[in-house]
Amino acid sequence: MHRLLFASAVIVPSLLFAGYGAQAQGTPSADQIIRALRPSGPLQTGVRGIRPSSTAATPSATVPAANDPRPAAEAAAAVPATPAAGASVPPSRSPVAPVQQAEAPSIDLTVQFESGSAELTADAMRALDELGRALSSEALAAFRFRIEGHTDTTGSRATNKSLSQARAARVAEYLQSRFGVSNSRLDPVGRGQEALRVQTPDQTPEPRNRRVQVINIGA
Repeated sequence: MHRLLFASAVIVPSLLFAGYGAQAQGTPSADQIIRALRPSGPLQTGVRGIRPSSTAATPSATVPAANDPRPAAEAAAAVPATPAAGASVPPSRSPVAPVQQAEAPSIDLTVQFESGSAELTADAMRALDELGRALSSEALAAFRFRIEGHTDTTGSRATNKSLSQARAARVAEYLQSRFGVSNSRLDPVGRGQEALRVQTPDQTPEPRNRRVQVINIGA
C-alpha cells in the first residue's frame, strides 16, 4: 500500500517523499495556521464550510422619467403593471447570474503516516502539534472543523475510502488527546479518491492528492 500523506484545512501528506521531513517541506507555524483558518468579515454557514455572506439587491419598480418625451398616457402604459394581490405572476425570463462564494479558510500541512496504516510518524506529530496549538487558541476556539481524509488513485476505491477515514479519525483523536480539542469541534470524514486535487488516471501515485483537508465549518 502506498504511503498516504494527509492535509489540514487542507492537510496534505506524502509518504512517497519519506526522505524529506515535515520541517524540510515547510511546516506552517501555529500563528500561520491561525491566520489562514480565521475568517474575516460577515459569514454564512454552508455544507462545505463557512463563506463570506452576500446581500442581493432588490430591483426597484420602473417609473416614467420626468423628461420622457412621449405623451403621458403612452409613457405610463410602458411601465409594467403591479400584479393584483393573489394574481399569478409568470416567472422572469431574465438570466440570473450565480452567486460566487469564496473558499472556506484553509491551509496545507504535511501529515505523514506509516505505510498502509493510520499510525502517525514523528514528523506527522510535529505538524499536528502546530495545528493543535492553533485550534486550541482563543482566535479559533469558537469554530468547528471538518477533517477530511483524501487519497490518490493508487489501490482500490474501497480501500482508499476506508484508509482515509481511519487517518482522518486518527488526526482528530490526536488533537483531542494532546490538546484537549473537544470532540464536538471536530468532524473526521474519509473521502478516499472522490475529490482529487490533481486529476489523474487510476493507479497513479500523486502526493498532492494524498492529504487531509481541514475545513472551518463555522461556530
